[in-house]
Amino acid sequence: MNNMSTMKAVVRNGRLTLDEPTKLPEGTVIELAEIDPYTHLDHEDEMDEEERAKLHEALDRSWAQAQAGQTRPAEELIAELRQRR
Repeated sequence: MNNMSTMKAVVRNGRLTLDEPTKLPEGTVIELAEIDPYTHLDHEDEMDEEERAKLHEALDRSWAQAQAGQTRPAEELIAELRQRR
């Protein structure tokens, strides 16, 4: 399916109800898949376990630095990144 978009539906009285407008033509058939909201976010990317572990280590270091007050104003960081272009 080209130009696939994401839509959310709610189960009401055993039926799926789409709670947002769509531009799909009348009679369009879509395929739905149930997603566990607590686990699906861990698998939306193409990271392998080693890459994911490195990411979590970097996030832990960053959080520790932030808690220790080792931060910079966002405006300063953005200005620095713009200069690198």
